[in-house]
Amino acid sequence: MAVTTQNSTEYAATLATPLVKASARSNTGKLRTLAFSFNQDGVGDAGSIIVLGKLPAGRVKIIGGLSRFYCNIVASSATIDIGNQAYTDTDGNTVAEDVDSMVDGLDVDTAGYFTMEGNTAAQKLLGGNHKFNSKDGVVIQIKSIAALANDDDVDGVITYVLD
Repeated sequence: MAVTTQNSTEYAATLATPLVKASARSNTGKLRTLAFSFNQDGVGDAGSIIVLGKLPAGRVKIIGGLSRFYCNIVASSATIDIGNQAYTDTDGNTVAEDVDSMVDGLDVDTAGYFTMEGNTAAQKLLGGNHKFNSKDGVVIQIKSIAALANDDDVDGVITYVLD
């Protein structure tokens, strides 16, 4: 084995000839936020959806570690999925709904604070970040695996970079 020095893909692009300019989503982007506050009105069966909000159109990268939320779903052994509704990408193609594209089966049976980094190996390989290229924006949602009780709460913020 040997000691090596290697460049990230993004840094290597800045050294290329001709220069490859990084997108704002990868370099020099400004953080933006999408705040949400939700209180369940009545009882919702297992599989109920909580719509958190809509990201703007364009190239968006959610910074999962900076996207945090408080969750108080009181059902025993409650888990949730966080994902996106169907949308149209920047090439005009329909991207199918993916209810667990960001977080899959997060255990929330104890009230507390959580991140949107993701909890599967595939999501962790992306650094806990999630990219969307959309024509009209992307709706982010929570799908409750357990039933929702009256007054269950989800409050937080999605932090993202818009290109």
